[in-house]
Amino acid sequence: MLKIMQKNVEKMTRNYSPNFDLKKRDKKKIKFLIYHYTGMKRDKLAIEKLTNINSNVSCHYYITSTGKLINMVPDLYVAWHAGKSKWRSTNFLNKNSIGIEISNPGHEHGYKKFNKKQIESLIRISKILIKKYKINKKNILGHSDIAPLRKKDPGEKFPWRVLHKYNIGVWHKINLKKLKEFRGKIIKFKLNDFNNCLKQIGYNVKYSDKFEFKKIIKTFQMRFRPELVDGILDLECYNIAKSLNNLK
Repeated sequence: MLKIMQKNVEKMTRNYSPNFDLKKRDKKKIKFLIYHYTGMKRDKLAIEKLTNINSNVSCHYYITSTGKLINMVPDLYVAWHAGKSKWRSTNFLNKNSIGIEISNPGHEHGYKKFNKKQIESLIRISKILIKKYKINKKNILGHSDIAPLRKKDPGEKFPWRVLHKYNIGVWHKINLKKLKEFRGKIIKFKLNDFNNCLKQIGYNVKYSDKFEFKKIIKTFQMRFRPELVDGILDLECYNIAKSLNNLK
């Protein structure tokens, strides 16, 4: 199966970006896979930005609106896609990650579902990278996971649950019907426990006010409870966080 995937990936085109660190990195440093959406209306605009030397942004792989795969920065070079970021004890994840941009207008330009061809392409390249660099499923993340106060991508329409069926990323194991019974039940007294759960999962839970805390909750919801992203901590979110802490 991997040979079939490799054959498909070999069909990808190359459109190299000048925005990367010149020093080559050891493949052992690659420990994270980070997903983004472009947040731009058209592929042409996104590709122009990612290959513009003045933009200071890039990615390793780009998936177009039709599912076409473009290599923009070779794996062993650091692409500029994560920015100021943190996951567990790792800061500024560019140096330890591979970034994949997926064409989508994003929340500011008419956010929409990722289409079937895009997801098929994403699964193919992800499986290859995971095997090649031995990436732990807990280190497959969205941009918002590693920068919750700055970013929303890839957002609540990104199919994390589908990817998990292909052993890409993590997902909780709670029965969905049972889980919905907890929705909307407020649990203010569980606040510290919830923060500790998020910290154990890997999130940076430092915030200065209730508005920043709401952003962190929304980030968690977009990833693990996408049906309702309201920034309100309820018993459903709390139980999901606890379940994720128990994953091996």
